[in-house]
Amino acid sequence: MQLSVIILNYNVRYFLELCVLSVQKAIQNIEAEIIVVDNNSSDDSCTMMQQRFPNVKLIQNKENAGFPKGNNIGVAQAKGEYICILNPDTVVAEDTFEKVLAFAKSKTDLGIVGCKLIDGTGRFLPESKRGIPTPWVAFTKIFGLYKMFPKSALFNKYYAQHLGENQTGKVEILVGAFMVMKRELYNEVGGFDENCFMYSDDIDLSYMVLQKGKANYYFHETTVLHYKGESTVKDGTYMKRFQEAMNFFYRKHFKVSFFFSLFMQIGIVFFSLVKRFQGKSKSKLTPQQYILISNNEATKEIVEQKLQKNAIRKAPENGKIVFSQTISKGKNEEVILDLNDISFREALLFLEENKSNSFTFKMLPAGSHFIIGSNSSNDRGEVINL
Repeated sequence: MQLSVIILNYNVRYFLELCVLSVQKAIQNIEAEIIVVDNNSSDDSCTMMQQRFPNVKLIQNKENAGFPKGNNIGVAQAKGEYICILNPDTVVAEDTFEKVLAFAKSKTDLGIVGCKLIDGTGRFLPESKRGIPTPWVAFTKIFGLYKMFPKSALFNKYYAQHLGENQTGKVEILVGAFMVMKRELYNEVGGFDENCFMYSDDIDLSYMVLQKGKANYYFHETTVLHYKGESTVKDGTYMKRFQEAMNFFYRKHFKVSFFFSLFMQIGIVFFSLVKRFQGKSKSKLTPQQYILISNNEATKEIVEQKLQKNAIRKAPENGKIVFSQTISKGKNEEVILDLNDISFREALLFLEENKSNSFTFKMLPAGSHFIIGSNSSNDRGEVINL
């Protein structure tokens, strides 16, 4: 078997459904399997999986075992030569795995492959590629020096700014939302360290792979949507675990002085507070106009009935979205992409090409009865049942 896709879920039932639908499309031409590990969700994630995806392997944990242990449980039952660690709040394109696997097989020093990630607004997520957060790199991040001197090698290591978002190349750290590597290598380094509940596990795994003499790669030729805000609520528990995670990584890999430890503690608290406030919900504006990309007039009627507002329906042309003349910037419009009629790849391309503050996006998954989306990488997103 070529590939095992491991999806660890916790209480994001609708995003999980969208994710699995996209993965199923993406592995149609590959000998692959999907393994969903549920960390004792209290929503109906498991019921949905059993009813909608009865052929997908589902592992139901009796407790929330955390990100590292949950993924390790999934990989332990994987059969693929390669594994993909994939967040449930992601959407992959139909050709994502074919492209990534072809790239991976071309490398003799392969560690982990990551890819270009965008958020629910179509904007590039800079954490798609990062450097090792050494004391100096952490300093440049905490004080925003990487923003002030983006072209300086001295200051731009945190987000691996030696590579542009549309350049493929070696990086040090990749994000756990999407990681492809050989299963043999994953097991060789011991997988995710279960002493870390979450948040620095991907940094740690990336670093352990580098210590084995392997190279990690950022691959820009495929795009994956990561809603990001779905994975956790930025509350007091988040702050505590974020601090613990950063402390875990430094204690494990670096010998540091008392003064640096104090500095890092201040920085960790600062970052935790920033992330917490970023995660606070912002008031959502009701769109003044909806644009439905769909071939189906009946779908338009269902959407209008639920949203209680007229929608402009634009039929895709040969699977492509062509409606640039319809958008009126500044009018607070929302575009709804009917995935019964357009591909995941076309939908992701559309988000990238139209990232703008003037309109937002939602998706209507094929065969589903809800629309789903997120207006910010810090927003938990929105699900509307139809």
